[in-house]
This record gives sequence, structure tokens and C-alpha cells, in this order.
Amino acid sequence: MADDDVAEDGTFRGRFDGRFDGRFDGRVVLVTGASRGIGLAVARRVVAEGGRVVITGRTAGALAEAVTGLGADRALGVPGKADDAAHRADVVARTIERFGRLDHLVNNAGTNPAWGPLAGLDAGVARKILEVNVIAALEWTRAAVAAAGPAGGLRSVVNMASLAGTVSAPNIGFYGVSKAALINLTVQLADELAPATRVNALAPAVVRTRLARALYEGREEEAARGYPLGRLGEPDDVAGPAAFLLSDDAAWITGQTLLVDGGASVRAAW
Repeated sequence: MADDDVAEDGTFRGRFDGRFDGRFDGRVVLVTGASRGIGLAVARRVVAEGGRVVITGRTAGALAEAVTGLGADRALGVPGKADDAAHRADVVARTIERFGRLDHLVNNAGTNPAWGPLAGLDAGVARKILEVNVIAALEWTRAAVAAAGPAGGLRSVVNMASLAGTVSAPNIGFYGVSKAALINLTVQLADELAPATRVNALAPAVVRTRLARALYEGREEEAARGYPLGRLGEPDDVAGPAAFLLSDDAAWITGQTLLVDGGASVRAAW
């Protein structure tokens, strides 16, 4: 560990510095919801390790900016909504057309338009959360498996779940319900798609992204006290574990959910 990886308060500040071997040389990775935040950090990590990426997002301008940062020769951006069947079909078709193969999938796209207790949750909003966070992940996976078949098969899938899917999550309860479903979907797919395709999930705690802003904005120091590692997560904190689970380094791991939570889950609520 380098000296500059440690802050004055003793907390570890290490980040990916771009100096990794080419675990993804010759590989193509599709990352949904990757115009910013965790998805973009995963895409950057894949490109830095020799891979090529296809990224999706709802906003064409933000997606184009992300592609420019990744390198137009290494990345393709296709705007659209994760729960749109026509968009999914277009993405996988353009992936094969552009790169000739599809090796890995990251189901990162997610939504949480609800805030408050479940008693006041609109049923239509609940259905939307399930459509984007769970059903779309299933459909992306089925589409990727079908598209990747002629090119040698989809090697691995990483689903972006959440710590909220494993515990009670005040004010984002149905988001947690959807992530719990995604965790179980991971287990089911891991069994059904083996041995050709490995399927795992990551369950981050609060990461400093736009989606999670309501959980820490204006009270970040207070929120960070609940983490033994002394800070909230950053997108790169999740990108590293995602790259590991996607890669052949995790060749004998499937059906697992890895907590990426700064140690929050090790503290009992005494």
C-alpha cells in the first residue's frame, strides 16, 4: 500500500490507478445504466483492463460523453430505457454487429422513484421498480445469452443488487424488496445457466451516486459514522469487485452475492 493511499485520519483511500493486466483482452462487456456512477466506473475498469464495452443509459448526451471518455474505438453507447424490449433487442444486435461477440453482462440499470414507508407506496410505482430492477435484468440476461451463443457463449453476468436487499431499509423499502428479488434471481440463473455462464451479484451499501443522494446529501459525515471503514462508498469501490466477478479470476464462483459495504454489515444494532 502506498503512503498516499492513507489519509491523515488513517482511513484507506486507495483507488484504481489504471495499472492492471489485461484480464479482458479480446472480451466485450455490456453494462446497462452506465452513463455515470457505478456503471460508468465498471466500464472504465473493463476498458483499462483491455476490454471493449457497450453501455446504455436513458440520456443520449450523457451517454455520448461517457463514450468519448472511454474511447470511441473501445466503447459503443446505445441510449434507451432498460425496461424497453425494443431497446434491449437493439443493444444486443448492435453489440454483435460492432464487436462480433458478447462475453459478459452487468445488469446495473436501476431505479427508485419512491421514498417513504410501504403503507403509502403507489402500486404503479412498485410495478415500475420491479420492471426495471428485476424483470429487465432477467430479460437482459436472456437476450445476452441468446445473442452470445454463436460467438462462443456468455461467460458471466454480474447483477447490481444492494445491501438494502438484505436488511430493512427505511424509506426505500420497496427498492430493497426489488433487490432481494434480484439476489434470488441471481441464484436461480446461476443454477439454470451453469456451466456455460456464471451469475453473481454485488450488494453495495451507500455509494456516492446521484441515485443514492437522498441517503447522504447534507449529512455525509453523519452517514459515514455507520461504516467501520469510515466513509461512504465511491463508484470505483464497486467497479473492482465487479471486474473480479466478471473475470476468469472468479471462474469457480457462481450464485453468490458479495457485500460491498465498508463493513456496515458487521456491526450489530446494539
